[in-house]
Amino acid sequence: MYVNVSQHRDLIKTITFAVMHFTVAFLVTWALTGDILIGSLVALVEPAINTVAFYFHEKVWRRIKGPLNNNEPLEPLRA
Repeated sequence: MYVNVSQHRDLIKTITFAVMHFTVAFLVTWALTGDILIGSLVALVEPAINTVAFYFHEKVWRRIKGPLNNNEPLEPLRA
């Protein structure tokens, strides 16, 4: 079974995002509640759901055609 580079990159990016998100969710919840158990539970549930959503979000963006998907520099905004 072969995995193309784009799929491999998406998976690695999703995993690193998950680790970051679990950490932030735990620290914020723990800081707000002072309870390690609640911080741990929130850190497991919310980021797990968000990580799955992020993976599919990336897949949708990969399919979108347009100026943001062709690796060309964006034109500056003009007032």
